[in-house]
Amino acid sequence: QVQLVESGGGLVQAGDSLRLSCAASGRTFATNAMGWFRQAPGKEREFAAAISRSGGSTSYADSVKGRFTISRDNAKNTVSLQMNSLKPEDTAVYYCAASNLLFTTRTYDYWGKGTQVIVSS
Repeated sequence: QVQLVESGGGLVQAGDSLRLSCAASGRTFATNAMGWFRQAPGKEREFAAAISRSGGSTSYADSVKGRFTISRDNAKNTVSLQMNSLKPEDTAVYYCAASNLLFTTRTYDYWGKGTQVIVSS
C-alpha cells in the first residue's frame, strides 16, 4: 500500500510555470504506475498525465500535451508534474495517484488529498 501527499500548488498568472511534487510512503512505491489528475470547480475529475513503473513510458491528456511533463524518482519516492505555459483553464485541484498496474491512465488504487492550482488571466 502507498500513501501520497501532494505539494507545490499556488496562485500564478497565465504563462507562468509551476512544479507539483508528490511524496510517497511505502516500500512498494517503485512497483506502482503513477498519475496526475485534476478537478476544476463544478467539474468532474479528469486525467492529466501518467508514467510507468520505471519511468520509461508516459501519457498525457490532449489538453496538457506539450506543456506538462511528468517524471519520477524512485530512489527518492517522488513523482513530479512540471507545468509550463499555464492557462486559466488549468485552474483545479491536482491529485497524485498510484496504481498497482504496470502502466495505466484509468485504474488507480491510491490517491492523495490534492493541491490547489489557480491561474489568473
